[in-house]
Amino acid sequence: MSSFLSFINDKRVRDWIYQIAAVVFLVGLTVFFVRNASENMVKAGIASGFGFLWRTSGIEVPFVLTNYTQADNILALFWVGVANTMLVTVIAIVLATLLGFAIGIARLSSHWLISAIAGAYVEFVRNIPLLFFVLFWYFGVIAALPAPRQSISVFGVAFLNNRGLTIPLPDGLENFRIAGLVILACVLAYRAFSIWARRRQARTGQHAPTLRAGLILLLAVPLLALAWAVLATRWDIPALRGFNYRGGFAVIPEFVALLAALVTYTAGFIAEIVRGGIQSVSHGQTEAGAALGLRPGQVLRLVTIPQALRVMTPPLTNQYLNVLKNSSFGAAIAYPDVVSLFMGSALNNTGQAIEIIAMTLAVYLVIGLAVSALMNWYNARIALVTR
Repeated sequence: MSSFLSFINDKRVRDWIYQIAAVVFLVGLTVFFVRNASENMVKAGIASGFGFLWRTSGIEVPFVLTNYTQADNILALFWVGVANTMLVTVIAIVLATLLGFAIGIARLSSHWLISAIAGAYVEFVRNIPLLFFVLFWYFGVIAALPAPRQSISVFGVAFLNNRGLTIPLPDGLENFRIAGLVILACVLAYRAFSIWARRRQARTGQHAPTLRAGLILLLAVPLLALAWAVLATRWDIPALRGFNYRGGFAVIPEFVALLAALVTYTAGFIAEIVRGGIQSVSHGQTEAGAALGLRPGQVLRLVTIPQALRVMTPPLTNQYLNVLKNSSFGAAIAYPDVVSLFMGSALNNTGQAIEIIAMTLAVYLVIGLAVSALMNWYNARIALVTR
């Protein structure tokens, strides 16, 4: 009996018992709700299951990145929504990060006007709902653009009007695949050179021209490869036929408005994260960089930002997840994302509310967990290692 009591009183054993009990309780609660919902659906004569995914969709989508057509099934429509959500999310994260870094650094500028403008932008963005930005860009900016016949021409190959942005479309991607392989080889070569240069410096104290190598391998050669791919590829150039442009690829105004709203809104929050991260770095670090003869720009790039990233990464992760979730505001302007297509059009056509809501939630959950895992991995890579 005493041995059993000592076994039960062991903290690790009690922790395992509590966790197992919590898991059993949650599983039982889930089973109860699922069975209850299923019985109620059967009594109400509502069909259940995922067989509806293989029905013909019949829904026309104005912005498609896959090979979807109206004759495809609803599952194909679901993947169209997922692809459109991923597209606007990834581009918005990249652009919002770049704009947010620029505004955050501008807030710390010694130039009063630049700092004041950046501060006013941040305070304006943080006190305005995101829906206002979406509607402003859609109705206030995109709708105010000229009609297709008076389109704004970009070098005579791309055309911007109130129906969106029409850009050239390559007839094939073979040359771009070759350029991509060249760029990948350059990145790997620069990575290998950086490792060799760091080890050489630690062993002999001699510096290697890593900046010059980076300019060549990461800038000059990739630009030349992309320029070659562009010149060597045949392009479908859009042309005005009737009342609109034909040919090329049309970026619908809903995508442009949602992307602009997500970027301009999220950049205001990222700017504050950047400002706080930079200010968290001790002045002794910047003074040490200046004492070594580094210019202010080099101190910022080589000393301040690498240390500030350790502080900025966790809140940046939250902002990236917010971009993913906020992309659902595209439903307000009929952007064909997973919410608009699946929880809107597909739900109205099939009535399978529980299954459609569950699949939509699963999309956001899986993508969100993937973003969190990637950012946590990066945070672990840049974390200080202490003994």
